[in-house]
Amino acid sequence: MIRYNPKTWFSQIFNVAKSDTLSILWKELLFLAVLTAGITYIEMNFFDDIGYLSQMTAVYSLIGFVLSLLLVFRTNTAYDRWWEGRKKWGELVNNSRNLAIKIKGLDISQNHRNFFKKYIPDYAYVLKEHLREGVLSDGLEMDNNEFSELKNASHPPSFIAVKMYEQVATLKKEKAISEEEFLALDNNINALTDITGACERIRNTPIPYSYSLFLKKFVFIYVTSLPIAFVPTFGYGTVLIAVFIFYVLVSIEILAEEIEDPFGTDDNDLPTDDLCLKIKENVSDILK
Repeated sequence: MIRYNPKTWFSQIFNVAKSDTLSILWKELLFLAVLTAGITYIEMNFFDDIGYLSQMTAVYSLIGFVLSLLLVFRTNTAYDRWWEGRKKWGELVNNSRNLAIKIKGLDISQNHRNFFKKYIPDYAYVLKEHLREGVLSDGLEMDNNEFSELKNASHPPSFIAVKMYEQVATLKKEKAISEEEFLALDNNINALTDITGACERIRNTPIPYSYSLFLKKFVFIYVTSLPIAFVPTFGYGTVLIAVFIFYVLVSIEILAEEIEDPFGTDDNDLPTDDLCLKIKENVSDILK
């Protein structure tokens, strides 16, 4: 995730990030410029009376309004997914701290505390990699044998949760914790699983394909047909108008596609690496 100062907006105008849509769309913009120039040339040189076509600008204004409503809905839907993902990771941070604090307050051996000191941060790291469709050992505290078991698990976050449940059950069996303390720890571990399920729902449920396909076709047809109405008034200036409108409309769609899956490594994705490190530091400090 890119960190920036939102108050220095003027300097951001000249900043070109990796996710800047201009660097992504330059081939499409060049193709559209050539296509629009060709249509403009044909319309101006092979048709005698095209002045009446300028009356269609009102129609394009109305269509553009409808298209803007679709794009607003598209962007809002994508941002809702991004923000919900951020809230769930905020819950993960808070729940990890709460679980560590409860473990700290128990009258148990240091070996048991060290277990949770290792596995609570590991849950966050495993969830991060699980949402990126892979499991890496970077940041994990577990040994090689445990990591081998983790890689063979069908659902890595559940593997970590089972380990913590087994440890809590052992504490209860040894009468190191009471029934009330067991239930308190149980609530925190359940919350971890609920957070995982919510993140998986966001990750595995993109916008319906038919909606995305229709929106892309709508934008393409709208922009490529602009010369029909704009050439009589603007001539070859229609090329610049069509390219600019295409850039604005498609950029909104690209940004929406990027943020609707907020758990990856794109510039605008959530800072899950930093959040995992924060959980690890907090838990280590609590259970030191």
